[in-house]
Amino acid sequence: MNKIWQKSYLLNDKDRGSTFPLERSKAMTMPTSLCPNRMQIHSIVQETSDVWTINLINHDFYSYSPGQYALVSIKNSDEVMRAYTLSSSPGQSRFISITVRRLEDGTGSSWLTQEVKPGDYLWLSEAQGEFTCANVKSSQYLMLAAGCGVTPIMSMTRWLMANRPETHVKVLFNVRDDKQVIFAEEWQQLAQRYPQRLQLCIMAETPDNGGVAQGRLSKEKLQELVPDVASRVVMTCGPIPYMKNVQQFATELGVPSDHFFMERFSVGGDEAVSEDVLTLKIRHRLVNFSVPVGTSLLSALEQNKQPVIAACRAGVCGSCKTKVLSGNYTTSSTMTLTAEEIASGYVLACSCQLQGDTEIA
Repeated sequence: MNKIWQKSYLLNDKDRGSTFPLERSKAMTMPTSLCPNRMQIHSIVQETSDVWTINLINHDFYSYSPGQYALVSIKNSDEVMRAYTLSSSPGQSRFISITVRRLEDGTGSSWLTQEVKPGDYLWLSEAQGEFTCANVKSSQYLMLAAGCGVTPIMSMTRWLMANRPETHVKVLFNVRDDKQVIFAEEWQQLAQRYPQRLQLCIMAETPDNGGVAQGRLSKEKLQELVPDVASRVVMTCGPIPYMKNVQQFATELGVPSDHFFMERFSVGGDEAVSEDVLTLKIRHRLVNFSVPVGTSLLSALEQNKQPVIAACRAGVCGSCKTKVLSGNYTTSSTMTLTAEEIASGYVLACSCQLQGDTEIA
């Protein structure tokens, strides 16, 4: 399943310990304020039909914790960035790696999976995010993932196996079918290397999966597979409906709230816009626009070609933080905002749905 994209200037096996044999990109790019870390692409590994892992060489020390993410400057722009989990593990992986699913019409994912090549440079931010096992002390973990939500789960599982020999980890990984298992080979290698400490269960929605468990996760299935779930630290990442189900099941099965952690992986759905319109004012630019009620603040700004930085677009990274001076709106995520910022009117533009006339700073 894994296919490494090899080019004539890519390191061969006997030279992989070298640090800079790759061809330099013709255009030497410059850092941006949010993405100051330059890394060179060593290799690109195809995980599934639409998922690739990009392995990066970093010539300076790059500090990160397992499960964290970084912003990536798209086409070396200081305005267009996207957030990707660091799927490598600190102290265990040879490269800094990001794993990317190609999305239809995805600005960042299309560029990273179709245009960049070994030898090119990417600019990354410092590592960000609180979804990490490094700060959670436990000897029993349950990791649940769906789709590309497995990237931080792999990073943390790999790190726990190497750094906390007393831990036992159970991984439940939901996929559409057995051909959509990201990191398939490495999962099997880890399970074979740590048979007493790591249990892996891959659950596919489609039948005839050649030994892969069938069916979606349910409360009954979770209790059957992990009867001691209430005594474990539970960490989950995936689409929002999946994580909401996991949270509900875990709560009903007795998992304490302070033992449950989740990382938002994607936006919750399409905007519920209406035919009614509202006025959005931008005070410092002395402009205003008419936009449909229910539009996200981020969409309203982008549709009217107003400068805005947006990376994850899912209420996670905080790069689109905006101050609202007045207005009627709802929010679906405030996870990167402090209580003081919220009290001062700050919102995450990607997670702010406009319901009436609104003015921003």
